[in-house]
Amino acid sequence: MSDQSSDASSRPETSPESGNAAKSAADTASGAGSEASRAAPGSPGRAEAAAKPARASTQVPPQQAGPDVPKVPSYLQPPSSADVWRRPGRHQPVGVLSRLRPPSPRAIGPATLWAVLATGLLSALLLGDGLGLNLLVVAVPAALGAFFAARSAGRRLRPWTAVWAVGGLALLAIPALREAGWPVFLAVVSALALGSLALHGSRSWPGVLLGSLGLFPSVAAGVRWGWHGVRDRADDSRGRVRTVVRSAAVAVVLLVVFGALFASADAAFADLLGSLTPDVSVGDSPWRLFLFALGLVGALAAAYSAAAPVRWDGITVRPGKARNRAEWALPLIVLNLLFAAFITLQLVVLLGGYDKVLDETGLLPAEYARQGFWQLLWATVLTLLVIALALRWAPRGGPRDRVLVRSVLGALCVLTLVVVASALRRMDLYVDAFGLTRLRISVAAVELWLGVVLILILAAGVFGARLLPRAVAVSAAVGVFAFGLLSPDGLIAEQNVERYGSHRTIDLEYLEGLSADAVPALDGLPEPLRSCVLEKYQRDLALLDTPWYSSSWGEVRARDILQEHPVQDRGIDCRGLGTETDERDAHEEKDSYDPY
Repeated sequence: MSDQSSDASSRPETSPESGNAAKSAADTASGAGSEASRAAPGSPGRAEAAAKPARASTQVPPQQAGPDVPKVPSYLQPPSSADVWRRPGRHQPVGVLSRLRPPSPRAIGPATLWAVLATGLLSALLLGDGLGLNLLVVAVPAALGAFFAARSAGRRLRPWTAVWAVGGLALLAIPALREAGWPVFLAVVSALALGSLALHGSRSWPGVLLGSLGLFPSVAAGVRWGWHGVRDRADDSRGRVRTVVRSAAVAVVLLVVFGALFASADAAFADLLGSLTPDVSVGDSPWRLFLFALGLVGALAAAYSAAAPVRWDGITVRPGKARNRAEWALPLIVLNLLFAAFITLQLVVLLGGYDKVLDETGLLPAEYARQGFWQLLWATVLTLLVIALALRWAPRGGPRDRVLVRSVLGALCVLTLVVVASALRRMDLYVDAFGLTRLRISVAAVELWLGVVLILILAAGVFGARLLPRAVAVSAAVGVFAFGLLSPDGLIAEQNVERYGSHRTIDLEYLEGLSADAVPALDGLPEPLRSCVLEKYQRDLALLDTPWYSSSWGEVRARDILQEHPVQDRGIDCRGLGTETDERDAHEEKDSYDPY
């Protein structure tokens, strides 16, 4: 409050109603006085009785009014509730997150605090040696902390929340099964996205897209929420905190002393204890502290999102201006005709005109396959963009407009599915000529998923589009899970080994760069190719000493195979083995296709 406001508060304010009331009271008093003066002189009691209401109706000024009351300095006045940075005459805009997020949740509960602390400790102890089953172990207490926070906030477990949560935990099983880093990375990122969707419960397109990234806005708020909860509970129960600390310290001392005695008494128990206990040294303490902070902050962000989720569904995307039928349908019909002409030619090729097309174009089979796949992949992506824009500006006049939209876009989706099949066929021809690689299997998987999205769009046109955003997210998660479960490195090695049996050529240098998931397939190569390609795997696995919780099943399986059938070191020169001159060499001299 400023000095002007204090001056204003020191002067009595008189509204028009109070002024009229005072005026009527004064008139009444004067009237009573005149009646008293007209009364008989021998009746003074009546005059005093008439004068008393006049004196009672006189306004009493406020106690702080008048020139003698000192003015309170501005620095002694209480702070104003108004924002001093707000410009006069303007309303400060409300932030997007503050509009979409509910009020701050209640204080963090003890169950959530213990779950968050367990997540941080497990992160520091288990995640420093690599990724494997430990990632799933760390995710379990974090999920329990989010569950306890949601329950204390009054949220119920809904079916779609359970779907996202179970899917995220299933994706975290991929690091425990596969050794290859790229499917593991896709699985971990997809698991974080599904976990965020489980916490926020989104269902619209903005909700699904932004809800998968919704943990990041809750990081700072979650840390403040956890700090306030710990501070308040420490102030209220200092005696219990000291008791817990003392009990934990005594338990640790007992475990160390008796564990060391039993380990020195029995070598088998020492080996068991060494395999179960995380290897923590002083040298990696900063890394462990970072992992502890990362696990703690991540668990707090998840718990805070569960207690006060951002309602991303509140972001609405307004539909575009509806076009008339001719303006909207004419470009799409022309596009459908173009797709139909292209597909007709593809059917002719697939039904027996393949050799004729190659003779007319002068291309090799692999060149023909390579030439078209990338173009067809981009055509599929652009078609999905065209469908999204067409739905935005589609005519919305009545049942006839709905029939028109479904017919035109349905035909476009069906024709695009044939384009997807043609692109996959071209990739199959190219793989048969040159072999399977990581890039080829990845883009083929993306093309296959785009075909699934087109089928979901067709189903939405028939049954409604209410579940379409969540169905697309589920299809992506299932695709990533299946991609990791099928072991892409193992498939690459298996296809190249089978191709060697028919083409008598194999790229050993490329196969040496795969992960340990490829060892079972490469074990089927004849000697000396087997020893040449598996020598690097045996050397790398011998150098690795990873504990059980950070070892994948692919790594364990590769170790067992190489222990049963070791590499034969006979001084063989592996250079030039399996690389015969073929159509691939002549083609890649002009243009290298695969950078991997």
